[in-house]
Amino acid sequence: MLVKIFKDKVALGKAAAEDAAAAIRKAIRDGGRARIIAATAASQLEFLDALTKTPDIDWANVEVFHLDEYIGLPITHPGSFRRMLLEQLIRKTGITKYHLLDGDAANPSDVVRQVGRKISSAPIDVAFLGIGENGHIAFNDPPADFATEEPYIIVTLDETSRRQQVGEAWFRSISEVPEQAISMSVRQILKAKEILVVVPDSRKAAAVKACLESEIGPNMPASILRTHPHATAYLDKNSASLLSQARQGVLEDDTPVMLSR
Repeated sequence: MLVKIFKDKVALGKAAAEDAAAAIRKAIRDGGRARIIAATAASQLEFLDALTKTPDIDWANVEVFHLDEYIGLPITHPGSFRRMLLEQLIRKTGITKYHLLDGDAANPSDVVRQVGRKISSAPIDVAFLGIGENGHIAFNDPPADFATEEPYIIVTLDETSRRQQVGEAWFRSISEVPEQAISMSVRQILKAKEILVVVPDSRKAAAVKACLESEIGPNMPASILRTHPHATAYLDKNSASLLSQARQGVLEDDTPVMLSR
């Protein structure tokens, strides 16, 4: 896994956006379309903002799949990931082909099956991910299910994951955070041809260190990304601050530090 460390989250977001745009353009050039997975959260703001401003992307030929969503939360709620995906990516680019996870549906299991069939119909070209404070990817909290082949699953969120959402000010208290969510499975994420992992901020430093330096296993879900042949982590000085090889390693001329994990 390639690790790139930048001076701040703005530089991180710009660099990740440039690489994401290149992957999208290549997919369209090679196959006529790009099928992508997009994460939405506070950590993705700078990246998605830079990506939507990147020129020469044929967004009409981009198909987007939703990574995760709370069960029982309306799309009007500020914490809804459907709302964030629409506001941060889809409406800014004019993407017309997208698949939202309706966590507020009467039967979430139907949503899991329907969107699962659509994502399984063809390969995913590139996935954009974050890493949670507990090391989750999507809403695969520890211990994550590394075995299921189902594209989407219904999960129960752990307390650390729910408290993160309060800390990011999407909810006023943990009692307001839903206890269940629809999540893309770990194996489905790993099926993407390329994975870009965008992780800024010091509150993610412990999770980043554990995911990149601990034993690969379900108790640190993001550690599995180290098994992917084309995964890149984009960190800033804060999120990389606990890595044994980093230690504030960004050069004064703003050249990013490159590590291989």
